[in-house]
Amino acid sequence: MTTELQQLIRHTRVEEITGDVIRLRVTGVALGEMAEVENTDGEVSPARVIGVDRNLASLQVFTGGKGLSTDASVRFLGRPLDVAFSPNILGRIFRGSGEPMDGGPDLSTEQRIPVGGPTVNPVMRVMPSKLIETRVPMIDLFNCLFESQKIPIFSVAGEPHNELLARIGFQADADILVFGGLGLIFDDYHFFRTAFEEYGVFARTVMFVNQASDPLVERLLVPDMVLAVAERFAVEERKRVLVLLTDMTAYADAMKEIGISQERIPAVRGYMGDLYTQLAQRYEKACDFKGAGSVTILTVTTMPGDDVTHPVPDNTGYITEGQFYLHGGIIDPFGSLSRLKQHVVGKATREDHAQIMNTMIRFYSEAMEAGKKQAMAFELSAFDHKLLRFGKLFRERFMDIRVSLGIIEALDLCWKTLAECFQPQDLLMKQNLVDKYFPKQSS
Repeated sequence: MTTELQQLIRHTRVEEITGDVIRLRVTGVALGEMAEVENTDGEVSPARVIGVDRNLASLQVFTGGKGLSTDASVRFLGRPLDVAFSPNILGRIFRGSGEPMDGGPDLSTEQRIPVGGPTVNPVMRVMPSKLIETRVPMIDLFNCLFESQKIPIFSVAGEPHNELLARIGFQADADILVFGGLGLIFDDYHFFRTAFEEYGVFARTVMFVNQASDPLVERLLVPDMVLAVAERFAVEERKRVLVLLTDMTAYADAMKEIGISQERIPAVRGYMGDLYTQLAQRYEKACDFKGAGSVTILTVTTMPGDDVTHPVPDNTGYITEGQFYLHGGIIDPFGSLSRLKQHVVGKATREDHAQIMNTMIRFYSEAMEAGKKQAMAFELSAFDHKLLRFGKLFRERFMDIRVSLGIIEALDLCWKTLAECFQPQDLLMKQNLVDKYFPKQSS
C-alpha cells in the first residue's frame, strides 16, 4: 500500500484501548509514524506509532485514552514527528507535542525538521578539548565541563538540582540554550522561565516543557525534540549549544509505564530491558561537529532513595563521562567526576590549575578527618585546627552552588584561602608555583 493511499484511509477497527495506548490491525505503517485519531464526537487527537507486531500497531494518543471509543477512526500521516526550526524559535516555549504554548507569533510557515534519527557518524566527531566556563567553582576548578560532553547531575528529591541546572544555564559560556522539562510541576516550570528571563538569556533559549499534568507520551518526545533542534543549531548555524534536561528519571519512568501498557516483559525494578539503549541514544547526541558547532548535554537524574545503584543512575553512569553529585545542597567533591578534565586542566587553563585542584581536595579530605576527630573528642593538633579552618572556608567560598566566580578569580581565591590557613611549606606543591602565586604578604 502506498503512503498516499494509506493517508486517505481511515481505520475504524480499534481492537483495544489500554490507558493512553490504542491497538488496531493495519499494514504498511512504520514505527514512529504520526497519526490522527478522530473520536465519535469529532474530536481529533494526534498519536504516534510506538509498536508494530506483524499487522497489529500500537499507538500512543497524545491527549490520552480517556473518552476514546473503539469506534474511533485513525488516519496515518506517512511521516514521523517533526518540529519547527529556524532562528525565530529562540525565545519561544513549546509543549511536549511541539506546539507553541507561549502565545507568540505563528510558526506554521517555518521549516520543519524530523525528530529522532541516528546519532552522529563518529568520523564527524571531534575529540572534546574546549572548556565551557560555568562560573560554578566546584565544576570549573575540580570537574571541568567540556563542549560536547554528556554529564548528569545525580541528586535526590529535595536537593536544589533545578537551581543548579538553571544557574549553569544562564552562567555558562554557550551560544544557545535548549531546555527540556520532563514532568515538571508548574512552580518548577515558572522558576526556569523566570530565571532565564531575569538573567538575560531567554532571547537565546528554546524551551520544551512537559508538565506533570500533560500527557505521558509528550514526556518521551521532549528529549528528542530538544536534541533535534540543538543538532540543527550546531550543524547549520555553527553554534555552541548547551542542552539542559530535567529529570531523566521521570523520562525513564514514563518509558516503564508505557512498556507495561504494551504488556512488555519488564527487567530490573520494572524498567524495560532496553533502558540502557534508550538512554544512550539520547546522550550520544552530544558531539563537537567537525567544521561546525557543538552539542553539550547536561541533565538531572534523581536517585530514588539516594540509591546510586538504581537502574536509571546506574545505566546513566556507564553512558556518560562522569557526574556531578549534588548532596546536602552542595556539589560533593568526592562523589563527582569529569573523566575528560585531564584534557584541559593546566593546558587550556592556567598553569597552576592541576596543583591547586589536587591540593585543595587533599586538604579538604584531611579537614573532614579532623572534623571526625573533633566530634569524637580526640585531642587536636595545631595542624588539625588549621585544617578545620580551611574546611570551613572551603565550604563557604567554593561549595555553595550560589557562588559565582570566573576560573581565574577562583584560582586566585584558592591561593588566598591556602595562605590564610597554612604556611608555604605546608602545601607540598611545586616550588615554582608557590613562589609565583602564593600571596607574598602571608609568607
